[in-house]
Amino acid sequence: MSLGANLCRARKKSGLSQEAVAEKLGVSRQTVSKWETDETLPDIRQAKRMASLYRLSLDELIDFDLEVREIQEAIQRTSGETTEKIDWTKAWGKRYPVLLSYPERVDPAPYAQGLAELLDRLKGESGYGELDAFLVLKDILAKVWQARKQGS
Repeated sequence: MSLGANLCRARKKSGLSQEAVAEKLGVSRQTVSKWETDETLPDIRQAKRMASLYRLSLDELIDFDLEVREIQEAIQRTSGETTEKIDWTKAWGKRYPVLLSYPERVDPAPYAQGLAELLDRLKGESGYGELDAFLVLKDILAKVWQARKQGS
């Protein structure tokens, strides 16, 4: 996504018009429009003031991704009690149908046993409790997946 698109999305997320932003920054509405359409770039002082206005860090403003930020905020707001009620396989299965159909093709028992052994090994070597060891193992698996994706 371009810087201009990031600026536009951050402004809209903040509920501000181009006119309001222009007034607060002491520039014209056309200047704000040019920033948002990538015709020109704000200088660093203006970018810092925009980030503050939108309640973002400068890094967040430059890399602003509304969906990712909203998901991160939703995760932080969700209680442990609520997450326990969610059928994650069913939820993710809507996006990745293989999660709903693999039991017809794969016997998960041997894989579960191997993962349980890895989990126990990680707990023993690190001193982590059950949940922490599970989260670390999940993160390691995600990193293996990312490395394989980049290698292909």
